Amino acid sequence: MSLLPTSLFRVRAAGFPAQPRPSTVFIPKRSFTPGGLSRLRGRRLEPEDKALAISKELEAKILRYFHVEKWRVGTIARQLGIHHGTVDRVLSQAGLPKAARHHRPSVIDPFLPFIVQTLERFPELTASRLYAMVRERGYGGGEDHFRHLIAHHRPAKQPEAYLRLRTLPGEQGQVDWGHFGKITIGKAVRTMMAFVIVLSFSRRIFLRFFLDARMANFLRGHEAAFQAWQGLPRILLYDNLKSAVLERQGQAIRFHPTLVDFAGHYRFEPRPVAIARGNEKGRVERAIRYVRDNFFAARTWKDLDDLNAQAGAWCEGQASERPCPEDRSLSVREAFEQERAQLLALPDNPFPTDEREEVGVGKTPYVRFDLNDYTVPHTHVRRTVTVVANPTKVRILDGLDTIATHERSYDKNKQVENPAHIAALLEAKRQGRHHRAADRLFHAAPNSRDLLTEAAAHGQNLGSLTASLLRLLDRYGATELETAIGEALARGVPHPNAVRLALECRREQRDQTPPLAVELPADPRVKTLVVKPHKLDDYDQLQANTETKTENDDEDDNDN
Repeated sequence: MSLLPTSLFRVRAAGFPAQPRPSTVFIPKRSFTPGGLSRLRGRRLEPEDKALAISKELEAKILRYFHVEKWRVGTIARQLGIHHGTVDRVLSQAGLPKAARHHRPSVIDPFLPFIVQTLERFPELTASRLYAMVRERGYGGGEDHFRHLIAHHRPAKQPEAYLRLRTLPGEQGQVDWGHFGKITIGKAVRTMMAFVIVLSFSRRIFLRFFLDARMANFLRGHEAAFQAWQGLPRILLYDNLKSAVLERQGQAIRFHPTLVDFAGHYRFEPRPVAIARGNEKGRVERAIRYVRDNFFAARTWKDLDDLNAQAGAWCEGQASERPCPEDRSLSVREAFEQERAQLLALPDNPFPTDEREEVGVGKTPYVRFDLNDYTVPHTHVRRTVTVVANPTKVRILDGLDTIATHERSYDKNKQVENPAHIAALLEAKRQGRHHRAADRLFHAAPNSRDLLTEAAAHGQNLGSLTASLLRLLDRYGATELETAIGEALARGVPHPNAVRLALECRREQRDQTPPLAVELPADPRVKTLVVKPHKLDDYDQLQANTETKTENDDEDDNDN
């Protein structure tokens, strides 16, 4: 928005002295239009300036100059140092029609009858489409200016009136998802969604957070709410989300088959609202806003379980103690106690909400599920298995037999392994054990790869060489082994004996005792664990500086 200097011109009329010239104030063009004072972007107005813009005295001057002195709107605006829109507004509020000003010819004038007639027939027609239509008829003006002119001729939309809806106790509930940003778990960035369901009569809220809005979590949210209330309403309203409605043509609605089965199990009626009619489920929309402002804002939590625990306490506490909108003399808790007896009873058995997915096992004994890999017995490679998951466990089935069970991970690209699966594979495939040992060696001492390459060129047995280096790794550690391998390669002797000699020489130089081998448990997670110690050079330097300072202090004492 451009800024225009508002200044006064000294206009002398008979019997009227010139008004004092105020200091120049930079104010946007539309600053003095209705509501424009809140959009000022120029210099901050002083108190006297604000009074000048809105005072009754100024309005009286405008009316007197217009009626008595017959001044035009532009003259009044220039004389008083205000925008002509402010003059028009004051005259309109006084019951007068907008003052007519001299109309300058415009390139749009020949097309106005067509534009007005078209907008009367199609009031929602976009300005860009209307611009294209008048361009085809010879209009040569710019599109931006055309949009500005069309805004004055578009018919105003008639505001829609709404009925206040009231429901019976236990009759209706409203369901929706709320998006609450992202959450990082390890390497994974997941969407945090809030499942919100509210009883229409008592306004009782149930809130539960999930890491996505898929069907399994959609049903889990319903079940958790039903269990918390020990019942459910007869009708549940949804908008047209994919978890509820797959397809809709007018009044013909195709529900999600899983939701239909779920509704049949709990004996409630799923009912979608009309398209683009969010007011039909305004109770849950307001409940989500209430959750954002009164629960989630500025809240701290450790993990999703902690957040859901706080949400449950909030629903039972603060959210239940607020006044019930249906009857302000009751709290939501008291209204819910009246409604509880009218809720439908729960069936004997809950509806199964576990996720089920058919996945294929490749040539390695892993299945991919929800961004992570889970091990299966190596005897099931190259097969199709079924993954059944709840929020905490992942079970892998071959037909009706459970072949693997793991803790569920919400990380990304993580290998969740059962040590027994890997051990069985190593026993069955010796070559696999060799590669496993080599991978451990390469991870601990990267330059061991060069040593093995040169040893292979000399015709040495890589299996025994790898085993020897792994024993040295267990005895001396990764840092010492990597340094010793570097010295052996520098001497051109790619053999474990050269590495062992370098290790012993370094130990004797440091005057250290021979290291003792540590017997580790048979657990592969411990056997393959590599710990690289941190460098202690900074501490050595710190100690050297301390000793130097001590010597200098002693010399100063001797001098004294």
